[in-house]
Amino acid sequence: MAAPKTIAIYGGTGSIGASTLDLVARFPDRYRINVLTGGKNIETLAVLAQRFQPDHVGIADESGYAELSERLKETNITIHAGADALNDLTTVDSDLVVSAVTGTAGLLPTLKAVEQGRVVAIANKESLVTAGAIIKSAAEASGATLLPIDSEHNAIFQAWTTTKRDEIDRITLTASGGPFWAMEMGAMAGITPEQAVRHPNWSMGAKISVDSATMMNKGLEVIEAAVLFDLPEDRVDVLVHPLSVVHGMVHYRDGSTLAQMGPADMRVPISYALAWPERLIWSDDRLDLAALSDLQFLTPDHDRFLCLELARQASRQGGLAPTILNAANEMAVDYFLNHRIGFLDIADLTRHMLNMIDVSGQADLEAILEKDRETRLACDHWLSAR
Repeated sequence: MAAPKTIAIYGGTGSIGASTLDLVARFPDRYRINVLTGGKNIETLAVLAQRFQPDHVGIADESGYAELSERLKETNITIHAGADALNDLTTVDSDLVVSAVTGTAGLLPTLKAVEQGRVVAIANKESLVTAGAIIKSAAEASGATLLPIDSEHNAIFQAWTTTKRDEIDRITLTASGGPFWAMEMGAMAGITPEQAVRHPNWSMGAKISVDSATMMNKGLEVIEAAVLFDLPEDRVDVLVHPLSVVHGMVHYRDGSTLAQMGPADMRVPISYALAWPERLIWSDDRLDLAALSDLQFLTPDHDRFLCLELARQASRQGGLAPTILNAANEMAVDYFLNHRIGFLDIADLTRHMLNMIDVSGQADLEAILEKDRETRLACDHWLSAR
């Protein structure tokens, strides 16, 4: 019997981490967690570490080192703390690295794993949004393989069956529309964080749930898709599909369209990445097509969901614009979740930063990290001045 495939999970305490670990637990002879990291949730990370017994556990918040060490003192697990220590964990030999850290915090560990030539399953879209060209270049240099975990990009990955790029016309990403896609514009100003995090189809963390509600998530995915599949922004379409059954489509120049369908369950794309280039036999559930009464597809309303168009604007501008977009949106969502701004202010703040901050300059790693810091400081100044 072959040795189990070793899995490093960055962001093990989040929803993607939980879904990945659920699959790993079903196949203990096939997969073994050797690296597991989290941000600040010490209790959950400790429980997971005790269950899966990785070789290494990392906590991004250095202040949690003592407590985590105490909780795991009866194990042989090596404890690491701080962002630099987590980045260094990418040197640990792993057959698959799952990049599931939320936000720009996932950029450096993702890049370093790619530079190590790993097979990297990416759920951290922000790393590709802000530094996509750098990551793609690093992958080409190191021989790393990038596997998308986002359901939409994973769908495109599965439906892209040709090696001849001129056979592809365009791709389509679907969007559920979030909980407010049919709400009247006049009512949207009163949306609360508690309403925004209740996604109708998917079980996700708070930040990505809000991004889905504003459709910024789909905007970030447009930028991500343009990077992953080497397409201009205007060849990445978006359709609102409330049922979330069709996740992505590839349109070929012979008139054919191949679509990937599946339940609204992140374990489906994750399982594809875990077993790639094979498939993992783990679920007997099948779509009941006869029960799907309405496979509705709608054009997004850009007036009500300005964030999608802001992301397209940033993609067209290129350079450091996607970095500004992402940083401003992360700050705005944090303000909103903490009841410091309203729902519609998320788009307003992001647009203001894109218009105010200089987007020119070489988009190398140092410039990206500096522009990210500049944008976050500008957002705090904007909030203080209100």
